[in-house]
Amino acid sequence: MISLGCANSGQSMRAHFFAGVVVFASIVSFAASAQTFPSRPVKLMTDVGTGGTYDIFARALGEQLNKKWGQAVVVEPHAGGNGIIGNRACAEAEPDGYTFCVLSNQGLVNSEFLYKNVPYTLASFSPVMNLFYNTQVIVANAGLGVRSLDELAALAKAKPGTLNYVAPGTFQRLFFDNFNKKHGTDLVGIPFKGGGDAVTGVLSGAIPIAFLGGANFAPYVQDGKVVALAVDATARSPLFPGTPTLIEAGVTDPMTRNYLALMMPAGTPPPIIAKVHADVAAIMNDPAFRKRQIIDRGLEPVGDTPEEFARFLQSDRALAGALAKSAGIQPQ
Repeated sequence: MISLGCANSGQSMRAHFFAGVVVFASIVSFAASAQTFPSRPVKLMTDVGTGGTYDIFARALGEQLNKKWGQAVVVEPHAGGNGIIGNRACAEAEPDGYTFCVLSNQGLVNSEFLYKNVPYTLASFSPVMNLFYNTQVIVANAGLGVRSLDELAALAKAKPGTLNYVAPGTFQRLFFDNFNKKHGTDLVGIPFKGGGDAVTGVLSGAIPIAFLGGANFAPYVQDGKVVALAVDATARSPLFPGTPTLIEAGVTDPMTRNYLALMMPAGTPPPIIAKVHADVAAIMNDPAFRKRQIIDRGLEPVGDTPEEFARFLQSDRALAGALAKSAGIQPQ
């Protein structure tokens, strides 16, 4: 019996030794691959169409990574389905480091509370970085003659049933639902095709109110055609320095914010994630890139670590779920 015990012990030790060798070899292999990464063209997937703020940023980032890596970075848009199509394409890509993705929080986090059978979860991805917040601004056509949310509420009460708005995100529309309840108003949301249509509607006065990305309206606010009433940022936006934040305007309801996530398919080797993070962070911190591609577009740079961003995604998911539940939103 002693002999058998020794034999089993020896076999166990050898098994643990060989398992350790395999793990060590894998670590060395991943580290080596990260040192030579990338050795061929890389795909940068997005969940938006061409021409918008996120697409422009993705292409600018890809151009800088091409210079840094000496390899082509091919931007591959997967628009549609409120971000679901692009997120699914990213989740199903090979986790070899040669696909990384810039994904909107609408498709990444919010979709599970809006739609049934979403074909991925947060566990389908490896977080790399929160690139930036996309500051949203509440604007009104200057012809309305309002300069604050309180003045908008007073006008809506004076002219019931006459004021419409556009808002792209579920939680931006939820803001107006709460606004109506708080003030006893009846602002009505109007469907629209995209940011260009929303801007046209506000400028013409056909849809005089919007809650949309700030860069869309900055030139029109500056020339007085549109009035900025509030921004959803934690501090005033450089695009609208005279415009209060929602908190300054007296809005204390919790809200999710729009942001752009840098993600890779789950299972991507950690050393490659670390390299992509380091190289993207270096670009994000370059003063010229930061000013032209982020600050001047009214975006708020973040650039956190993969671990910090993973924790943020979980907390943001919890907030989105709580807001959806409180609003009675059921997945469709």
